Amino acid sequence: MSNRRSNGEGNIHKRKDGRWECSIMIGFQKDGRRKRKSFYGRTRNEALEKMHDYRDDMKNGLQLDPKLLFGTWADTWFESHRENISPTTQASYGYLLDTLKEILGKRRLMDIRALDIENVLLDFRREGKSDSYVSKARGMLFQIMKKAEANELIRRNPVACAEKMRSCRPGEAKEAFTEEEVKALMRGLPTDWMGNSIRLMLATGIRMQELLALEPYLIEPDGSVIHIRQAVKVVKGKVSVGEPKSRDSNRDVPVPANLRSLVTELRDTENKYVFQSPVQEQPFDPKHYREKFKAYVSDVGDVRMLTPHSCRHTYVSQMQALGVDLPVIQSIVGHADLDMTQHYLHVQTPVKQKAVQKFDQVFCCP
Repeated sequence: MSNRRSNGEGNIHKRKDGRWECSIMIGFQKDGRRKRKSFYGRTRNEALEKMHDYRDDMKNGLQLDPKLLFGTWADTWFESHRENISPTTQASYGYLLDTLKEILGKRRLMDIRALDIENVLLDFRREGKSDSYVSKARGMLFQIMKKAEANELIRRNPVACAEKMRSCRPGEAKEAFTEEEVKALMRGLPTDWMGNSIRLMLATGIRMQELLALEPYLIEPDGSVIHIRQAVKVVKGKVSVGEPKSRDSNRDVPVPANLRSLVTELRDTENKYVFQSPVQEQPFDPKHYREKFKAYVSDVGDVRMLTPHSCRHTYVSQMQALGVDLPVIQSIVGHADLDMTQHYLHVQTPVKQKAVQKFDQVFCCP
């Protein structure tokens, strides 16, 4: 078989084992002999493609490490990413990362292709994993490979080229209280700290974990603004207070005018936390709060039994219904969607205050 080749192809021939080998000179050894590098493929074009990729990498300054495994790089990525996420999120990320490392951990980072990513996600689907799980796995793989691409360890991010797994289940809307249910809760809940805490979540969209971590100094004296700077965490059954869910969760939340007197009353406490547990200077346990939430909501007639987090979904849906722009809503609730962050960084407090005035017009408190 002819070994004739085009200019720049190097020396190419078919081996006895059926594979094609393309070799090029990449320099000289210490003794003056030529230093060559070989590339192999099942076809002639595959071997040539590998050789051309190598030359492009050298031209672009890429330093591909043939010994760098996916598992090693994934651990490096996780350590650099750890500070950006909460302890509870770290735990869930750790479990998923371990699973991905079991599958791809011993593969060379530079060898992972889009088809490999698709097969991993497809296997998850066949195992009965939820759409959310598959989506999170793809998201983690994308971030791991994106970091590798940015550090010039791989040519391109294979996840970006991989087909997305379509949902195999009909989409489910986030559960939220209806307008009538919100009015019933605002009117019918007791005016004690528990009832008022539910009103506060409905009227501000703050997370339960943020609510339970509130300290009096985080509430403006006139009750107009709540500063979200911390959140309750539960790690291995132990309740503590730490950073909010994400960097975007650090925010200043305006309070509707008709709720400010209620908020100032909550602020007027000698306890360390506004919603403190029976244990001195300890925040209320989220598990116990959910139990109380269920009991209080069940005592209000004509209201479905949803979760505390449904108050947050309710706030977003009601504000949308009232015509508030989505970027303003996201600024208030502190969603950590990076794609949307660019759109609402400019939203200022006066704009937020004007937005929550619309809430006043619809929902009122006793």
